[in-house]
Amino acid sequence: MTLRELEYLIALADHRHFGRAAGACSVSQPTLSMQIRKLEEFLGSPLIERTPRSVMLTPFGEDTVERARRIMAEIEEIRSSALHSQNPEVGTLRLGIFPTLGPYFLPHAVPRLHKQYPRLETLLIEEKSDALLARLKSGNLDAAILALPVNDDHLRTEFLFDEDFLLAVPAAHGLANRHSLTLADLDRYDLMLLEEGHCLRDQALDVCRMSGASERTSFRATSLETLRQMVGAEVGITLLPELAAIQPASSNVRLLRFEGSAPNRQIGICWRKGSAMGAFLKSVSELLRDVAGELLADASKSSS
Repeated sequence: MTLRELEYLIALADHRHFGRAAGACSVSQPTLSMQIRKLEEFLGSPLIERTPRSVMLTPFGEDTVERARRIMAEIEEIRSSALHSQNPEVGTLRLGIFPTLGPYFLPHAVPRLHKQYPRLETLLIEEKSDALLARLKSGNLDAAILALPVNDDHLRTEFLFDEDFLLAVPAAHGLANRHSLTLADLDRYDLMLLEEGHCLRDQALDVCRMSGASERTSFRATSLETLRQMVGAEVGITLLPELAAIQPASSNVRLLRFEGSAPNRQIGICWRKGSAMGAFLKSVSELLRDVAGELLADASKSSS
């Protein structure tokens, strides 16, 4: 068994097609097919079910792919460890972030990373939280910025910042002239929320449960920007995270802060406990924490 064979098997599992898997591995289709057969012969059990139209993994194949991913992740850790033992600030940082934070935080954080670590290449992946966790655990990410808590004993988590929620309402709305409000003020209101799969949706639903508000079931948005535009069009009201609220808003949108202990979400950065980049990622987390602190301080001043 060779690492190359495991690489081909993982590609086949990802693409479910011999031709596309071969292209991803930069080899011919016959070469990839032959190597998969050699791996099956070595293991003494079929890994895939070959049909004219599709490729399906056998149960043994599924298990082998998961083990292969862990092996390849460990190999990548060895390579990363060798590089970062020479200079932890040289190489590539594969950083994931979820879409209701990425557009509002990365434009401020990435320039600071480049200034602090000019020889570091940063590869950014924006996906929903579940996909980021899967990538992180499989070794396809070095770290991911996620909403907390993240309950996984194999991951190290560093808290970055608390981000308050603000209520966005149309200028003509009954709450628009308020300087602030309480959770109780949301009682019996319908809030527009994001579609399933966004961690922000779950957080907003928690606010609804605490306040007596409910979801506006006739509309679910795919992005925060869609929600913002719908508020401006007087379709309804919604919750926006504080960093998203910093962005220029329509003149028809009013942003209201909550009094006292405002509803919020906690943001952290996670990486595998055995990562060779652990000490470096600790330094990165301190930089990200500083950037967020400055942004949130500016946001608080502008809305006070």
